[in-house]
Amino acid sequence: MTVTVRFAPSPTGRIHIGNARTALFNWLFAMNNKGRFIQRFDDTDIARSKQEFSDAILYDLHWLGIFPDATEYQSRRFEIYDAAVERLKAAGVVYACYETPEELDLRRKVRRTRGLPPVYGREALALSPEQIAEYQADGRRPHWRFLLPNFSSDPLQPERTEVHWNDLVRGEETVDLASLSDPVLVREDGTYLYTLPSVVDDIEMGVSHVIRGDDHVTNTGVQIALFQALAAEPPVFGHHNLLTTASGEGLSKRTGALSIESLRESGIEPMAVASLAVLVGTSENVAAVPTMGELAERFDAPATSKSAAKFDPDELFVLNRTLLHHLPFAEAQDRLIVLGVSDDKAEPFWLAVRGNLDRLADAVSWWRILREGPQEKPEFSDGDRDFLGQAFDLLPEEPWSGTIWKDWTGKVREATGRKGKALFMPLRLALTGLPSGPELADLLPLMGREGTMARRP
Repeated sequence: MTVTVRFAPSPTGRIHIGNARTALFNWLFAMNNKGRFIQRFDDTDIARSKQEFSDAILYDLHWLGIFPDATEYQSRRFEIYDAAVERLKAAGVVYACYETPEELDLRRKVRRTRGLPPVYGREALALSPEQIAEYQADGRRPHWRFLLPNFSSDPLQPERTEVHWNDLVRGEETVDLASLSDPVLVREDGTYLYTLPSVVDDIEMGVSHVIRGDDHVTNTGVQIALFQALAAEPPVFGHHNLLTTASGEGLSKRTGALSIESLRESGIEPMAVASLAVLVGTSENVAAVPTMGELAERFDAPATSKSAAKFDPDELFVLNRTLLHHLPFAEAQDRLIVLGVSDDKAEPFWLAVRGNLDRLADAVSWWRILREGPQEKPEFSDGDRDFLGQAFDLLPEEPWSGTIWKDWTGKVREATGRKGKALFMPLRLALTGLPSGPELADLLPLMGREGTMARRP
């Protein structure tokens, strides 16, 4: 059997780092098992789902390094769902209900006041033909519920019915079907809610493992029952913990919090996002992992904690710096060319400045300094100005060796008696305009004697 997983968001907004966690768990699981990854858009909510969001999600996944083997849209598969519903109706496990949302809400409130769980009481099963005809005459259209198999003979007398599965992440799990309402599969307007299309697609697409957030644990009991009603073997389920902010707040596509788009635009590297999204809330230490292959080696779904994974977005910037500080020129080259860093000095320049970058785009400011000098002329005291005059007089003629910075500052130290910060800080300010930055021993050869002398105050 080929391991087949799927990532199935609703295209109603941009995905965030929490969604990316689910996508990455599936992608890495498929990688480790030489399996298939299906990108499926659960877009049965026609009013809210938009193609622009589907396209944006695919772009975000590609940026992260996830490349689906297939892309599917539920909105194009309604005929398949229609056929499944007819099979379930024929089997007597789907029934019509005519309650309005207001009536259902009132019933839930009544049950709560009686100390009962607010589940649907299956009142629709007791409707007479005359009552149904009356509802239809009033223009009511039915919604359709799946009759959970939680009774012996009388569906109006549900009894404890446990569904068990060995969760890929959480271990042994149990859901009591008697504690749940019969789920609505089809709305009054004939459109589908999440439950039926998801199960039908998992069957049709040969999904072997469903890995998703632990907010779906209860849904799994219902879906296993639906798989069985459709005479299909349920897949292996795995439910990972959800990401929350450090204060415990959940993430939402609606707010755009920590969306992959916003992280990309702020200069975060894809592997910084992937490293944090996958490793936080597991037994692994969160560290900057440079490649997806290496991240796959560290990925172990059962090592995920059952409690929510709190993370600090500032960790992304720490991971980002670590990745950039070790990023080979060959991997940065194309992006540097786009930024205008592209001549024969590009590689030594990159090796000189990468250790000082928070974002790759920050290299542009150092490139300008290298080529044009300080962007803002620093102010010097009279003493420092005199010192710099002496120092620049001592700048050796070319050709220069790799020890030019050491050779020059050695001569300046002997001539002026300055050392330490009093020696190096005025030189750094004159050459770069900034009090800190890359090693001047690396930058000076790139400036050349002419470029260096042009910075003389």
